[in-house]
Amino acid sequence: MEILVAYDVATETSEGQRRLRQVARVCLDFGQRVQKSVFECSVSEIQYEKLRQSLLEIIDEEEDSLRIYRLPTPKERFVEHYGIERGVDFHGPLVV
Repeated sequence: MEILVAYDVATETSEGQRRLRQVARVCLDFGQRVQKSVFECSVSEIQYEKLRQSLLEIIDEEEDSLRIYRLPTPKERFVEHYGIERGVDFHGPLVV
């Protein structure tokens, strides 16, 4: 499944800055950064649950915000992009 993960972590404290780095690292394990706090991920149902649980263990629900959107497929039909494209085709060859 294709998902979009967006987050806003309060970084006024060193603890918040640590949470921000941890959230980004977890997201990088599952997908690609498309904006500073937005990741596109192509995951299985099991990977989705692992990602979601890992993020929920990190964020502070009193200070931070986390949104996970399931994207309709094929996502290319529903996503419009303008400007610099740094995306990776999850389903294409890794080496050309």
